[in-house]
Amino acid sequence: MVTINDVADAAGVAPSTVSYVLSGKRSISPRTRRVVETAIRKLGYHPHAGARALASNRTNVLALVVPLRADLNVSVVMEFVASAATAAREHDQDLLLVTKNEGPAALQRIASSAIADALMVMDVEVSDSRLPVLVALDRPTVLIGVPDYPAGLSCVDLDFTAAGAACVAHLGDLGHRRVALIGPTPAVYQRGTSYATRFLHGFAEEAKRREIHAITQECTGSYEASHTALDALFTRDPGITGLIVHNEAALPALLSGLRQRNLRVPEDISVVAVCPDSMAGQHATGLTTVAIPAEEIGAQAVEMTMRHLGGHTTPEIRLLSPRLTTRDSTAPPRPEPVS
Repeated sequence: MVTINDVADAAGVAPSTVSYVLSGKRSISPRTRRVVETAIRKLGYHPHAGARALASNRTNVLALVVPLRADLNVSVVMEFVASAATAAREHDQDLLLVTKNEGPAALQRIASSAIADALMVMDVEVSDSRLPVLVALDRPTVLIGVPDYPAGLSCVDLDFTAAGAACVAHLGDLGHRRVALIGPTPAVYQRGTSYATRFLHGFAEEAKRREIHAITQECTGSYEASHTALDALFTRDPGITGLIVHNEAALPALLSGLRQRNLRVPEDISVVAVCPDSMAGQHATGLTTVAIPAEEIGAQAVEMTMRHLGGHTTPEIRLLSPRLTTRDSTAPPRPEPVS
């Protein structure tokens, strides 16, 4: 393993000079800095994380807080994690994944142990109990999600209100007048999870504006629950011709349930899914989707975090515009039979 002494010998300077170049604690002449940096690159030297933290008061670690609840789609969450980890490495940062559901206690633990320089927080609720703690922490923080009152914290997310409206608008433009939304589990709505409530609001407002008959149904995502949700929808309104699915885990079972009911997609019912693009082509019929841009959101969250670490203190809210891609699962509704 290459040591700081090896770098000092190669550069012809004292080990303390190498340390000062790395930490920036003392002014070093440009020529000496170049010589030391050249030696570092040539030898492939990487400072020990503990020594680096002591020298610079920075750990070069970003914490990503993701409580892994039973009602979260882990595969989609991991797309966010992978994106954030990739972006963090591009900034020479490591990613600490915090998954235990401790609420504010987890945040206090991270701050008091100084194991991370900044926090990125997912699974944000509209009235999130963690916000007062996050505001009080001496750590830059970025929320992946937007609460009703961000309390001066930076946020990034898909514009789920616009996404809900876009799904209804697409079906409405095709001529559908009776649509339904199958959303996440009841617990997601009960917690006031930000993305779900915003999507529901956009769905309802656009349906009202267009005078489209619209109903909603929660779904836990299991095979049995998905079929029960379809039973409930068609019992309430047998004339539904457009279905919006905002529940990635339930999507395969819902499509299977439609087939078992002899409902063809899109001839008998059109389907719009809110999911990562990677899921759109995994089914017999290519799905019209509003993409969840996990890769872009994760990268932007890291970029915003690094801006704060660099001294940019002005909070900002970034809402990514929804991108609806039309595929084979949506079409105009069948003309009603003439009596």
